[in-house]
Amino acid sequence: MSDSKITKRDFIRNAGLAAAGTVGAATLSTPYVVRAQTPIRWRMQTYAGPALAEHVIKPAIDAFNKAANGEMVIELYTSDQLVPQGELFRAVQQGTIDAAQSDDDSMASPVDVAVFGAYFPFASRYSLDVPALWHWYGLKEIWEEAYGEVEGVTWLSAGAWDPCNFATTKPIRSLDDLNGLRVFTFPTGGRFLSRFGVVPVTLPWEDIEVAIQTGEIDGIAWCGATETHTVGWADVTKYYLTNNISGAWAGSFFANTERWEAVPDHLKTIFQLAMDSSHYYRQHWYWWGEAHYRTTGGKLELTTIPESEWKRVEDEAMVFWDEIAATSERNARVVQILKNYAETMRKAGAPYRYA
Repeated sequence: MSDSKITKRDFIRNAGLAAAGTVGAATLSTPYVVRAQTPIRWRMQTYAGPALAEHVIKPAIDAFNKAANGEMVIELYTSDQLVPQGELFRAVQQGTIDAAQSDDDSMASPVDVAVFGAYFPFASRYSLDVPALWHWYGLKEIWEEAYGEVEGVTWLSAGAWDPCNFATTKPIRSLDDLNGLRVFTFPTGGRFLSRFGVVPVTLPWEDIEVAIQTGEIDGIAWCGATETHTVGWADVTKYYLTNNISGAWAGSFFANTERWEAVPDHLKTIFQLAMDSSHYYRQHWYWWGEAHYRTTGGKLELTTIPESEWKRVEDEAMVFWDEIAATSERNARVVQILKNYAETMRKAGAPYRYA
């Protein structure tokens, strides 16, 4: 045994040299190479025009792009920018675009439950009714079932938007005033309103304001007060009917199935959080706006059809529900859920429903 002593300084120096040699050997045998990964790129189109998209979708997509940290980028396009709204479903299915935010109804989804998207008459009273129906009353599973039968498109998530009120150039104070009224509206909502003489009109989003100004249409039955003021339609109409045919628009996110399945799970989770963020933002934005524009910030004169007269519209909606229920077994299940939900809300009383 050697009599030499190893000092603390020698031990540290020798250990450092050994470690450096190990790292050097590893570096020489398996060099580390930094490779730039090409991000996943999606094109997504919303049903909303530019001013509305700033609220209903853009903040969520901006947040997703930031959180994805360069691994995925979603390019957002507004209504009709890449494809017409009525061709939106097919565009996602064919891979022309990768994803969409829309109601099932106006994007012409080829599923029986599409009639319940957008404004199914009197299906909701408040915006919270929509997520409650999807998450706690079984509509989520029914939508997954329906879209599971369609190749190429994956339904991702549903949420609530604003109520459906009339904003018009002519005052509406009775049901008779609806007769002959030409309005921009959604397919199923228009189909129902035609029972009271309303003439539904379909036009590209960007043409609505000019169509009102030229008298081609008399107004809209497309949204509530918040949207009417945000997109500029309050500048070309005069009256706002406080009665509505639905308390909240129901819309969803959709993706091309092949593109969705190619997304890594952690990015899918981030996208789900982005959708939830979008749903939450709309809940408080519309809730604030509907009251604000009716009271302190509105440009339109408010009109109301008396409750006793409006009850005819509500009663007719129940007839319409039964007609839709007869079209398919799945639609019958949805209508029964809506009936059960409405009865539960009535039994619960205030604040769920007021007598």
